[in-house]
Amino acid sequence: MPAAIEIRGLRKSFGAFTLGPLDMTVPEGAIYGLVGPNGAGKTTTIDLLFGMGAKEAGQITVLGLDHLRDEVAMKQQVAYVSPDLTYSPWGKVGRTIQFVKGFYPTWDDAYCRQLLDSLRVGTGERILSLSFGARIKLSLILALSWRPRLLILDEPTVGLDAISKQEIFGQLLAAVGDGERSVLISSHGLADLERFADHLGMIKHGRMIFEGATSDMIARHRMVDFMTTEGDRIAQRAGVFVQRKDANRWRVLLDLHLAPLEWLRATGATDIAETPVTLEELFVAIGRE
Repeated sequence: MPAAIEIRGLRKSFGAFTLGPLDMTVPEGAIYGLVGPNGAGKTTTIDLLFGMGAKEAGQITVLGLDHLRDEVAMKQQVAYVSPDLTYSPWGKVGRTIQFVKGFYPTWDDAYCRQLLDSLRVGTGERILSLSFGARIKLSLILALSWRPRLLILDEPTVGLDAISKQEIFGQLLAAVGDGERSVLISSHGLADLERFADHLGMIKHGRMIFEGATSDMIARHRMVDFMTTEGDRIAQRAGVFVQRKDANRWRVLLDLHLAPLEWLRATGATDIAETPVTLEELFVAIGRE
């Protein structure tokens, strides 16, 4: 079974910034959270996937299709949601739905009505009168109603309250419930992704820092305090992200796959104290290092 998205060796330069070489895999049937600091390359990656801009190197396949050679077939199966999308020219929600559904033979009217009811968006409402959250919900309804195999969302929950976020993620979980649909979410909503995304990838400076099942990625990292006279040598090890040092007292984030606690003890470190991390703590620790 092909991955929903498979990226290998992707590279693109903009002035002083270089994306890649980037490898990334979104498993089929997954909700995949793509995270990273501002300017890390998340939006650039999505743009290149859709053929907006020319990549300098690498391969991108989506649902087993080459993103450029099979562009039409790919886009017939992929939906996109972003806060930047606007449907105001069509006046009302109902007119927008009638216009958009004409492009999709797979449009499911019953599913669309269910989504409208669940997300509390009325067909008679004027687009310009909708709240920001309601406009995001409308974009999601329009994307899900034709049952795409892959849904790509760029910051879909920015500015939403907790109830709206739960409603949206509830619909996303239902959409991937059959295992045949996948979701890629680029977001800074880390607490939401920790709860709902089953896979994660973190980009920093255009490179993939880690990628895998959410539970595994969080479990393999620890915040560790210790005493050592070998701090500078320890800091050079892959998987060590220095957070703070005060004379011989150090605090680091450890990737236990690359820098296990047994290795740290073998360097002579003492007074070792470890604590688990949340996704937000992991993001901040790697992002600030």
